[in-house]
Amino acid sequence: MEVLIVGAGSMGTWVGGAVDADVAFADVDPDAATAAADAVGGDVADLEGTDSYDIVCVAVPMAHAANAIASHADRAERAIFDVSGVMGPPLEAMARHAPALERASLHPLFAPERAPGSIAVVRDEPGPTTDAVLEALAARENDLVETTAAEHDEAMESVQAATHAAVLSFALAAESVPKGFETPIYADLRTLAETMTEGTPRVYADIQETFDGAQSVAEAAADVAAADADEFAALYREAATRWHPDDGTGTGDDSSAVTGGSTGGDDR
Repeated sequence: MEVLIVGAGSMGTWVGGAVDADVAFADVDPDAATAAADAVGGDVADLEGTDSYDIVCVAVPMAHAANAIASHADRAERAIFDVSGVMGPPLEAMARHAPALERASLHPLFAPERAPGSIAVVRDEPGPTTDAVLEALAARENDLVETTAAEHDEAMESVQAATHAAVLSFALAAESVPKGFETPIYADLRTLAETMTEGTPRVYADIQETFDGAQSVAEAAADVAAADADEFAALYREAATRWHPDDGTGTGDDSSAVTGGSTGGDDR
């Protein structure tokens, strides 16, 4: 099986190493295509070429996914899929430009260096070729999470846009404190800030442009900042009810304000 991967960034390179196929990379940066090919033992393809492949995988930034699908769909003989991170627009573009092919949208919910992990999957037009790709990813201990484009894109408003806005806001607003002064909540947020700021700014910017979520964080922060004691307590109870709907957390003991309380896990 031969796969053309359009986009030779970290995610495209990861796909090239994860699928059980002969892969070729095409990228606007020829050096990036060469580096990806060298990393996984693949080939370099002409971005403007006409050679066809069993599968075309689009691994470009989400803002450019639909255009890349329009440009390269005719190079796919059997299947096309993307790993751009948004699902609605790419799947619409695939249906328009590759109506006779197997089609899927995949979103690895992790940075490539943290693989394996969960991969959101929409099998828009399934078949043996895309099934083989997914089986190869599952064989590498990735957890395939079947979803719909609407469900995925709505979830990303919270999972990515709101979460990233909140963590980046903490990273900009908070100060480093002397050793020994950390509470568990501060330490966890600091770890998240350190992890997030190791990434690529453009990737996070693309997420903010694609998904809503940051505005709700800003509005909530403004409500917290403007609240008096009673209003703050009401906001706290509202949050506690949302995240602990069955156990009454947040309505009684105030000791967590001193100890740092319990903190939930993070998915990234």
